[in-house]
Amino acid sequence: MVEEIIIALSKIRWFFVIARNSSFTYKGRAVDVTQVGRELGVRYVIEGSVRKSGDRVRIAAQLIDTASGNHVWAERYDRELADIFAVQDEITERVVTAIEPELYAAEHFRSRRTPPGSLDAWECVIRALSYAGRGTRAGMTEAEALCRRAIAIAPGYSQAHSLLAWVVIPATAWSGDVSAVLAEATTEAQTALGLDERDPWAHLTHGVVLWRMRRHGESERAFRRALEFNPNFALAHAFLGLPLAGAGAHREALDSAKQALRLSPKDPLVFSFAARAMASAYFAAEIYSDGVVWARRVMERHPELVFPQYLLIAAAALQGDIPTAAEALSTLLRLRPEFSLAWANANTAFAGEMLERLLEGLRRAGVPKG
Repeated sequence: MVEEIIIALSKIRWFFVIARNSSFTYKGRAVDVTQVGRELGVRYVIEGSVRKSGDRVRIAAQLIDTASGNHVWAERYDRELADIFAVQDEITERVVTAIEPELYAAEHFRSRRTPPGSLDAWECVIRALSYAGRGTRAGMTEAEALCRRAIAIAPGYSQAHSLLAWVVIPATAWSGDVSAVLAEATTEAQTALGLDERDPWAHLTHGVVLWRMRRHGESERAFRRALEFNPNFALAHAFLGLPLAGAGAHREALDSAKQALRLSPKDPLVFSFAARAMASAYFAAEIYSDGVVWARRVMERHPELVFPQYLLIAAAALQGDIPTAAEALSTLLRLRPEFSLAWANANTAFAGEMLERLLEGLRRAGVPKG
């Protein structure tokens, strides 16, 4: 179990993970995690236990800050031992996917106590991730500035380049001009890949750029490549649902989004993109009522985002619910008075038949031509 967790954590390129031989020297000993942190040079320790009773097993795991000794995260799992390897795989998956967002949150809290002028590149990226997860214009602006600062500090830091490529794309949700940032986003994503071709985040952000360029097949391949390097990458599962929905593979898109939510049910960033993929998949399948439900879920958490609002408008109109579409359009036009059919046509990542259906729904709702 421990070996599998170490291997899985090592696939997250952001983390420095101690190898099994060093970790196993503490096996079976009562140790002080603060001492372990000093001896191995690590900030966090995962410890746990496995207890067996009959045909059941109870597994406990906790993530501990070695500086303070505080628990960052803890969970207990009770399972039947019908298939020990299946249990091992499931627990490994759940532990690893729970730890990643908890570590980001803990590191963000730690970095907030560092004076802005003293931030290192890692701390800048951690803060940028937190700001990007808010889904607001101010958050994306702050995230972009932090990524640029990280690159200035460490030009060869792959994750800083990949995250910059990712955060400049959502800025178009407010600027309304995708083409203005695609060149830079493409360059940053390719730079990240050149620096570390095995970095799942580099492939993820490359896929996002390709998705926004309506190169859906290439986008899908990039997301799948990210998952080859880290099969537990919940955000990549969420994003994969978008090109799958755009290609009409709505069942697979729904499965991918559901997998993202299963892997990381408490991560707001994962939820945001998984919910968008769910809304898109239901729209692709012409199950408009469910598309409206999932678009609303995104809007509840990220009221500034334009995409879920116009997807809701189109879905409601296409199912004949003009009052709901009109109400949503009124809200969107207050937020973005310049919103029009021309704007949607130029800035949505949808293409082909799905784009035509989206525009038809917006026309029925009374969206101005622009």
